[in-house]
Amino acid sequence: MTTPVAVVGAGGYTGQELVELITSHQALRLVAVFASEKSTGTPISEIAPRLRGIVDLRVQDTSVDAIARCGASHVFLATPHELSMQLAPKLIENGQAVLDLSGAFRLRDLDLYPIHYGFEHLHPGSVEKSLYTIPELCRDKIPEAKLLSLAGCYATSVILPLAPLVRAGLLEPGQTVIVDAVSGVSGAGKTPAAKTSFCEVSQSPYAVLSHRHEPEMIEHAGTDILFTPHLGPYARGILSTLHIDLAKGTTRSEVEAVLQGTFADSPFVRLLPEGVWPSVGAVAHTNMVDIGFAVDQKRNHLVLVSALDNLLKGASGQAIQALNLHLGIDERAGLMPGATK
Repeated sequence: MTTPVAVVGAGGYTGQELVELITSHQALRLVAVFASEKSTGTPISEIAPRLRGIVDLRVQDTSVDAIARCGASHVFLATPHELSMQLAPKLIENGQAVLDLSGAFRLRDLDLYPIHYGFEHLHPGSVEKSLYTIPELCRDKIPEAKLLSLAGCYATSVILPLAPLVRAGLLEPGQTVIVDAVSGVSGAGKTPAAKTSFCEVSQSPYAVLSHRHEPEMIEHAGTDILFTPHLGPYARGILSTLHIDLAKGTTRSEVEAVLQGTFADSPFVRLLPEGVWPSVGAVAHTNMVDIGFAVDQKRNHLVLVSALDNLLKGASGQAIQALNLHLGIDERAGLMPGATK
């Protein structure tokens, strides 16, 4: 028996990735796709031509009643933050589990939403009940959650390798971790803009000292972080470099032991051998995270580098991974060859 699911926001990059992943997933059945009113009635394959002959469901207008009637037990929200805030509580009241790819429920401090997302949060109870989700760091809690708030793409690339080191007490107390990260143009979404057009795109920093993923990183990594994002002149992928002051005397072996112990049973995390560094090309179109690091013993300094695909492990692939765990099936299902149902 397959699980019926729906995708809201199917017209965007992450929504399209979700549709494609679901249609090739043996344990899932796509019963409905929703998008903006201007797309209503259009086959999803016309919006995403790579889906021609694979799925031709017609797009429905996004409304709570329509989503509630579609027969899906689990709903993916690949929607703007404020729309997710409005939809998720009502869908949960309807008995549907929600996997939200927006930032609507990622921050516990409600005062941060007007600053970083531009709206007052109207559902503090839902924020409190939501599960901030990076599967490798919370897999035991996922099966019982009704609202899974998927981590942001940049945030996943930073929190996943950093949080275990913070929890193990390997960082110098009171320090600020410096993060420089580069993302492909798809991270900006489909809305046209001059700076992301083919002729204008160039490697450059943006949202300096103001990116909304920084408070998310600080909260869920458990340490202060100074984050500078960069736009890369390529389609997809994130490369993040973290500069971390270690507690005095911490060795490479101790760092390696924590990372290996944390991710020993995590099929999507690859710890690279010493001297081998992550690259965007090695993770593109996969749900993998590659991690490499080096320790300067003289300076008690750790350089930690991670790479992931922002549309998959940073969004849609991570959402499918989380749903697999929610359903109690192999977390690799639909994402990696050899997975069992």
